[in-house]
Amino acid sequence: MRRPVVAGLDGSPESLAAADWAAREALRRGLPLRLLYAFEGLSSEAAGLPELAAPRYWAGRILRGAMDRLAEAYPQVPLGAEQIARPAPEALLDAEAEVLVLGNRAAGGLAGLLADSVGLATVARAPGPVVLVPAWYKSPPEAGSPYHPIVAGVDTARPCDELLHFAFDAATLRRAPLHAVHTWHLRHLPEPSEHTSREDAEQALDATLAPWREKYPTVDVHAVVANGRAAQHLLHASREACLLVVGRRIRPARLGPHIGPVTHAVLHHARCPVAIVPHE
Repeated sequence: MRRPVVAGLDGSPESLAAADWAAREALRRGLPLRLLYAFEGLSSEAAGLPELAAPRYWAGRILRGAMDRLAEAYPQVPLGAEQIARPAPEALLDAEAEVLVLGNRAAGGLAGLLADSVGLATVARAPGPVVLVPAWYKSPPEAGSPYHPIVAGVDTARPCDELLHFAFDAATLRRAPLHAVHTWHLRHLPEPSEHTSREDAEQALDATLAPWREKYPTVDVHAVVANGRAAQHLLHASREACLLVVGRRIRPARLGPHIGPVTHAVLHHARCPVAIVPHE
């Protein structure tokens, strides 16, 4: 059974942008789209409480409005919608999505990120890829425009097959180029060592990408090696990207959920949707 693309909906502008992005992704992948609205207070025990009538009404109205709009815009995509009587992070994490898509109210400032506890809790624990879409984002023209690449942050010290698989698939689906960005840090060494360090970084990135270039021969891959902080270079690259792909290491349960400093930074300030891909 094919897993759907799932979009979390709450009526906010960013969640509506996420639903639109999710519909386009479902269309690319040939998958159904499921819209999910979850909030506490919908349990069967509380279903008869009159004070819950308004929230249920608005949840249904938001879902119906989104369904109508998306059905008109993307008639080829099978659509479904559901209200779930559970806290939103729990419902989203159990959604069994091929790709989970959420609105990103964090883009552009710290206050939004701190406020979006649902998004952070979901990203930090999701078993599969999560894409966060800001409200202001407008999808660029597709059909392989070289001006809108996929950008992927690659750590050659910890090769991430899940991240590279997602990034190459995304580039293939869009017929877009892929910019694989790897950063290295210049140490206080003589000039010959600096040159050797860059050469080592370039060779490591080429070795990491080699099997993926062979597996995806139609993808136009640009290997980018830069000195400095990873977040800074990824944010710069996101200005012209249609999607930024970063990884999240899966941590032991005893250590608790964690998204990492680079992911934290790009969720603040990336100029395009961000895909977070969990990996070992």
